[in-house]
Amino acid sequence: MPERAVTAPAKINLTLEIRGRRADGYHELESLVAFAIDAADDVSLRPGTGFSLIVDGPEARELTGENLIARVAHAIGEARPDLTIGAFRLTKRLPVASGMGGGSADAAAAIRLIAAVNGIADPHVAFARLAAPLGADIPVCIGGGGRKAAFMWGIGDEVWRPDGAGLLPAGGLAAVLVNPRVAVPTAAVFKALGADRMEEGEATAPAPPPPPLGDVDAVLAYVRERLNDLEAPAIRTAPVIAEVLETLKGLAGARLARMSGSGATCFALFDDLEMAIARASELRQQCPGWWVAATRLH
Repeated sequence: MPERAVTAPAKINLTLEIRGRRADGYHELESLVAFAIDAADDVSLRPGTGFSLIVDGPEARELTGENLIARVAHAIGEARPDLTIGAFRLTKRLPVASGMGGGSADAAAAIRLIAAVNGIADPHVAFARLAAPLGADIPVCIGGGGRKAAFMWGIGDEVWRPDGAGLLPAGGLAAVLVNPRVAVPTAAVFKALGADRMEEGEATAPAPPPPPLGDVDAVLAYVRERLNDLEAPAIRTAPVIAEVLETLKGLAGARLARMSGSGATCFALFDDLEMAIARASELRQQCPGWWVAATRLH
């Protein structure tokens, strides 16, 4: 079979509310998640026997430990030894430990490729439950081709996308993404959230998913009513996040600025992509040590 390739777009949490902590230590959450189509890793698979993985790209040197692609491939191979896997290549372009779900997006892309070469029509149905214990963001990155906004809750294992119209405007949301080149481990942020922040058993029921948000103003109205509950503890862990947020808020035309996931990546929303591209260009000159990307969120 020929080699197949897909992109693994960055996952951006437009909202992220922590609803409580379960007895097993996992936190219940709810989040409106979008995907940055123009900010992505590349994943390819040459079907064959066994499993292998080559990693290259500008951010490859930052990867340490076992890759999530390897973990999901091994888990699938053990659960379904009848399936063809083969040789993967990951071209890493997204910063590591950045709050954009890069590793989870890569693993989800690998799952979509395994499903494709084995004729499995719905990779989310086939593999989300298997993959969720390996990475809480993997399930939301599997469906919609990894390119369509979703609402997620539970520990990230419950995912909803509306039939037909997407959750976000058809043309996407113009955004600037910024990472200050500071890795922020998720565990450290949850520790900073505090053991006394939420006691076991206090998780509240998630809110209903939002209706399709047809324009930028509707998105802003929804997002402004909600928070990223990890933003404050992430700032205590990595104070530079506050500087990034203030910088984004000060950009001409920025409608809203917020942190994604557990940080340190932050984003600002704009009315159009041309404005976002111009502001991103200015930021690269102003802060040459930061990773900056202009994109559309879908």
